[in-house]
Amino acid sequence: MLDRKKIKSALLSVFYKNGLEEIVRYLSDNGVKIYSTGGTLSFIEGLGATAQPVESLTGYPSILGGRVKTLHPKIFGGILARRDNPDDCTQLAQYEIPEVDLVIVDLYPFEETLASGAPDDEVIEKIDIGGISLIRAAAKNYGDVAIVASRRQYAELLAMLRENGCGATLANRRYLAAQAFNVSSHYDSAIFSYFNRSEHIPAFKQSVHGVTPLRYGENPHQKAAFYGSFGDMFEQLHGKEISYNNLLDIDAAVSLIREFDEPTFAILKHSNACGAASRPTLLQAWEAALAADPVSAFGGVLICNRELDKATAEEAGKLFCEVVIAPAYNEDGLAILKQKKNRIILVAKTFELPAAQSRTLLNGVATQERDLAAEGERDMTSVTAAKPTAEQVQDLIFANKLVKHSKSNAIVLAKNRQLLAGGVGQTSRVDALRHAIEKAAAFGFSLSGAVMASDAFFPFPDCVEIAHKAGIAAIIQPGGSVNDQKSIDYCNANGVAMVVTGVRHFKH
Repeated sequence: MLDRKKIKSALLSVFYKNGLEEIVRYLSDNGVKIYSTGGTLSFIEGLGATAQPVESLTGYPSILGGRVKTLHPKIFGGILARRDNPDDCTQLAQYEIPEVDLVIVDLYPFEETLASGAPDDEVIEKIDIGGISLIRAAAKNYGDVAIVASRRQYAELLAMLRENGCGATLANRRYLAAQAFNVSSHYDSAIFSYFNRSEHIPAFKQSVHGVTPLRYGENPHQKAAFYGSFGDMFEQLHGKEISYNNLLDIDAAVSLIREFDEPTFAILKHSNACGAASRPTLLQAWEAALAADPVSAFGGVLICNRELDKATAEEAGKLFCEVVIAPAYNEDGLAILKQKKNRIILVAKTFELPAAQSRTLLNGVATQERDLAAEGERDMTSVTAAKPTAEQVQDLIFANKLVKHSKSNAIVLAKNRQLLAGGVGQTSRVDALRHAIEKAAAFGFSLSGAVMASDAFFPFPDCVEIAHKAGIAAIIQPGGSVNDQKSIDYCNANGVAMVVTGVRHFKH
């Protein structure tokens, strides 16, 4: 197994030809024997270069509508033969199989075809057989063969060949083999996921191309990276590099704001809303959201669901914040926000969040469906003599959306579609409620006539009693406790309206 090997022969079989021309010319200029197939062969000949069709080696034409072209011992023998193995070399000579030193493959675009909404028969035809086999064979025999498995590596290959005098070192070949198995495993995972949409085989497979190194994890001593296509979801207009904690807050912010159709502004800190409001104008929504907790808003993430105008930007720009997210920005407003050089400014594109969520737990991975339940007025069952007014119903819906996206145990207090206070991440529901009441008082809010939302049922009537004494007039909760009637009885005795939804919204 030689360290540096001269490339004397190459097999090219690619779907996309973009970027291939320079490689073909380089190989031809250096006297490399080129073997090729179908459209790739026509492309090479169109450049004025010489290539030998694989049919001349195999003795078979491309058959079955192109499904079988390279699957033949005279192709795979030349790739898999170990050059330092006498028996392998003897068999190559015996069967007149030429050695292949370089394989360049670009697979059929399976994922792109699937994403286009093409019918199943077209998707199936884009499952590459010969190409994936060539990749695995060449990567396995990296001791003697260099493999390029994606058009994304064309420039890298050309630089490597030039650096090594139309050759490749052992380190080069091993690196290319690792990249090749990365391509093939990702390709197979995508195909499995496609079939498993209907088969539901109990297996977890996820493959994500594209990595963004992050400054650090939750803390400076933790290394971190983001695997995914951030640019498909957001355009960053300004600011420093996004951190791990920024990503957590951005994810929470996007999930929350999608609950609202009317002009809404939300401020998040550590993935929880510390301010939120819906109003006729964005500026009014911003002012009401900030009023809920201007202390916690410092260093938070701001998100809205309308173009961020100049007037709102002038006010929001006064606050130190890490991230601002909007679907669009007024030009003058954007200039104002950019005055802070490190402030991250993002344009939220139109994109779908995954239907399933996963997280590492212990020595494995836990998955669940995303919580897409969104309770409206029709999902509320009134269980008390007092009924919520029309305005209270809207406040209950608003509060329930917020509590759904708050860390458990969570209580949200709201009025006039404004977050007054939230108690989040507490070990008891009573503590969450008391914390919310204390916060509301600290920022000058009266809870008279306000509503309360709870992410889970009340195990005892103590919460409704505390809430009522603080001024809460209507309550929304899932229900389902063995002590539900005790809470209902207290509400009936004190004129408090309560509705249940039957849907719990724990968030850990």
